[in-house]
Amino acid sequence: MIWNSWSDFIAMGGYGLYVWGSFGVTALAIAAEIWSVAARRKAVQSALSQAGTDESGDNA
Repeated sequence: MIWNSWSDFIAMGGYGLYVWGSFGVTALAIAAEIWSVAARRKAVQSALSQAGTDESGDNA
């Protein structure tokens, strides 16, 4: 495609709402996935550190 202006580029030949909406939803899904993985990682690390603390206290 050839665009003569930025507004033509944004409009994407009449499909701009679909194209940019798809990009937005995809970016939101990727951001949510990154946030979710980080939260789960933090929870697992916390659980593992507590489990390690509990076990070491029983052996002393």
